[in-house]
Amino acid sequence: MTKLATIRTPQGTRAVRLERRDGQEVLVDLGYDDLGAYLAAGAPPADAADATGTATYDVEGADFAPVVPAPSKVVCVGHNYTNHIKEMGRELPAYPTLFPKFADTLVGAHDDIVKPAETDALDWEVELVIVIGRQVRRATEAEAEAAIAGFTVMNDISVRDWQFRTIEWTQGKIWDSSTPVGPWVVTPDELPGGVRPALTVTTTVDGRVMQQDDTATLLFDPVHLVRYISTITRLNPGDLIATGTPAGVGHARDPQVYLVGGETVTTRIDHLGACTNRIVKE
Repeated sequence: MTKLATIRTPQGTRAVRLERRDGQEVLVDLGYDDLGAYLAAGAPPADAADATGTATYDVEGADFAPVVPAPSKVVCVGHNYTNHIKEMGRELPAYPTLFPKFADTLVGAHDDIVKPAETDALDWEVELVIVIGRQVRRATEAEAEAAIAGFTVMNDISVRDWQFRTIEWTQGKIWDSSTPVGPWVVTPDELPGGVRPALTVTTTVDGRVMQQDDTATLLFDPVHLVRYISTITRLNPGDLIATGTPAGVGHARDPQVYLVGGETVTTRIDHLGACTNRIVKE
């Protein structure tokens, strides 16, 4: 299993790979500014960095940037776990429900999330994210499978009172510096289910479990999503597809529960790691 990341260093962001050397885990510099550049270069072989004698960094205390800091697109999917669709009072969709995010929305896996002063309805959403490794358009099933470089974790923080001002959700989903993604991109080769992984997803707020489900229950699986979205627009190396969130969001609870500031939210996916973020008031 390969774990990749983008970290912040005094010299700028760097793409790294987790390795064990001399009995200790270290981060090996891959020779690129970030994973987006690394994937755009064709993801050179795993031993390429070794041959050039590039730098290593300590895992402990690593400052994780968004796994891809500037993707050409972030496509998000709504209504993709059966239990969440039901809790929101909707019917199972025939097609994926899509909306965009932007690079300015993304933050690192352990960064603080600043609660916007304009909302009293800040909500959490754990999501499995597909990371695209090669350009693809109108993908066949085999091409879609080959285009998946790996998976990561996102907390699709939602500003619910703005989201539901209209029937179109985007204005509640694209708040600046609100969406942690990372810390790792994990390749599908050793994940249970491979490119259709079966992984437990969990959200905790101050240690209390709020969401828990299995990605095997996705209505539209990752390969289907790559095929569907690539029919509409080309997908480029480093693009992210957030596959949706399970039941347990604060907006659907009775009474409703929102993030007010001071909480610690952890969105975790087995084998992929976790985003752990403190909510701070603006």
